[in-house]
Amino acid sequence: MVNPLTKDYYAQRASAGLIVTEGIYANILGKGGPGIPGLVDNAQVAAWREVTDAVHAAGGRIFAQLWHVGRMTHPLTLPGGATPLAPSAERIIRAKIFTSQGLVDHVMPRAMTTAEIDATIEDFAIEARNAIAAGFDGVEVHGANGYLIQQFLAENTNQRTDRYGGSLNNRLRLAVDIVTAVAAEVGAHRVGLRISPDNPENEIAEQDPQGTYRALLRTLDPLGLAYLHVVERGEYAALADLRPRWSSTLVANFNGSSPTTRDAGEKVLDTGLADLFSFGRAFIANPDLPARFASGAPVSEYIRDLVYGGGAEGYTDYPALQATQV
Repeated sequence: MVNPLTKDYYAQRASAGLIVTEGIYANILGKGGPGIPGLVDNAQVAAWREVTDAVHAAGGRIFAQLWHVGRMTHPLTLPGGATPLAPSAERIIRAKIFTSQGLVDHVMPRAMTTAEIDATIEDFAIEARNAIAAGFDGVEVHGANGYLIQQFLAENTNQRTDRYGGSLNNRLRLAVDIVTAVAAEVGAHRVGLRISPDNPENEIAEQDPQGTYRALLRTLDPLGLAYLHVVERGEYAALADLRPRWSSTLVANFNGSSPTTRDAGEKVLDTGLADLFSFGRAFIANPDLPARFASGAPVSEYIRDLVYGGGAEGYTDYPALQATQV
C-alpha cells in the first residue's frame, strides 16, 4: 500500500525523464501479493496524489502502471480466500508465489466468465480515470511479464473457445479492448502499453511471438498512443522486428540476468531500435541515475537481497551521488 516512504521513493527519482510506477492493481482480484497498492477508491486516489505532487514538485513526470496479475496471485492474498482468475484453468507448476505466509505453491486458477472479463476491462478504464484524478501525467497498461493480458495472448495459458480464445484475433481481444477503453477514458496521448514478447517468465509460452505482436501492433498503432514499451527477453528480436511497425514513440527495455548498462542502452538508441530506453534495477539502486550517467560516476550495484522489504532499507536509503562523495 502507499505510505510516506512511497512519496519519498518516487520523489528521489524525479530526475528521470519519465517515471513509470510499480504495478498498481485495477481491481482487488488482480492484486499479486501482500502490500501491493491499488488505485480503485477515493482513499487510494488521495494517497497517490501525495506521491504525484512530490514528484511534480521535484520537476518530474510520472505514469501509473495499470496492472492485473491474473493467475499470478493466491487465495492468501485475495479477499475471502478467493480463487485467482485467469483466461483458463492452467496452473503454474514449477514456481512458487510469495504470500503473507511466505512462499507457497500456486493454486489452480478459475477461468474468467465473459461477464468478469467485461468488468475487468471497465476496471482498467476506471483505474485510468482515478490515476488522472490522483495527478498522474498518464498511465501505462501492463501487458507483459506473464500477467493477465499476456496470459490471454499466450497459447499455453489461453485455452478458451469463446471470443477471447482460440484464433489469434480472439487472443488479442482483451489487450485491444483494455487499451481502447483506457484510451477512450483519458486520451490516447496519455496511454502507454508495456509488452514482453517471447518472455517465458511466469511459465508463459508463446508459439508465434512474431505473428502475435505484429498483429497486436497493426491493431493498436492507429490509436496514437503515447508510447509502446517493449521489454526484450527470449530468442525473438522484438525491438528490431517491431520498431518499423510502430509509428509513435517506442521505449526499449532489456530483462536480462543483470541490470542493463548505460552503454547497452545507448547502443539501442544509436542503432535506431528505440526512441527511449528504460532502466529498472539500476534506478532502484541509484536514485540519481541520470546524474551518474551524465558525469560518468560509478553506478551502485543492485543487490536483489537488499531490495525493499517493507521499510526504508533497500527502498529509500540508497545514497545519492553527492552523499557518496562527501
